[in-house]
Amino acid sequence: MMLRALLLVSAALALCGFTAPVAQAKDTRCYELRIYHTAPGKLDDLHQRFRNHTLRLFEKHGVKSVGYWVPLQNSEDTRLFFLLSYPSREAREASWKSFMADPDWQSAYKASEANGPLVVKVENYFLGTTDYSPSVKIGVSKVPRVFEFRDYTASAGNLGHLNARFRNHTVKLFAKHGMHNWAYWTPLPGEPNCESRLVYLLSHASTDAAKASFAAFGQDPKWKAAREASEKDAGGSLTAPGGVKSTFLVATDYSPTR
Repeated sequence: MMLRALLLVSAALALCGFTAPVAQAKDTRCYELRIYHTAPGKLDDLHQRFRNHTLRLFEKHGVKSVGYWVPLQNSEDTRLFFLLSYPSREAREASWKSFMADPDWQSAYKASEANGPLVVKVENYFLGTTDYSPSVKIGVSKVPRVFEFRDYTASAGNLGHLNARFRNHTVKLFAKHGMHNWAYWTPLPGEPNCESRLVYLLSHASTDAAKASFAAFGQDPKWKAAREASEKDAGGSLTAPGGVKSTFLVATDYSPTR
């Protein structure tokens, strides 16, 4: 009798347009953040190589381009940030090996560096999304936006506390104050700083909008209470001294996400 009643209620809700929430599948992909430090005067040449060759060859070899960005505010900061994804860490190694061996890539690389190297330093980090990260959505926004890359180093033993604060409070309060939570990652197990690092991307309408949002966020009584409680529980600050870094980014014209 009870089962029949439940079925009737479910049918009625469905007719009214109500559906049961569907649990979000865990994102198990391997993400790779690469940061290229370009040689003086070579950023445009690097853009041209990505635009005309690299993205197409990445796709050919199973490397998913998520987004490409450059720093917004400092004209002397000629880094290129980009995010790639793969089904797994093992798939990354196979894709990268085949990409590097591709004659088309070797030819494009050699031609682009005829007058000297384009990149003087490469940073790369293998990441996995946190359990509270929104789904990584690739696409072009209908309205202009800037991205903010934030890099946190947790104080000793406190990455779990930091993640809990983001999971239970910070993400919702960011959204409340007009910030778009784009995605959150920590290094994959076994990677350097996997027990202390959190990186994430926000997006804003502008840098002025970001400044206003963070000012309002910082004064929110709920944030102040959450911060105080989390630090009391952890026995101090959840981030190491100097452990919060922010870089505003703008997407390149060839970025799948912008």
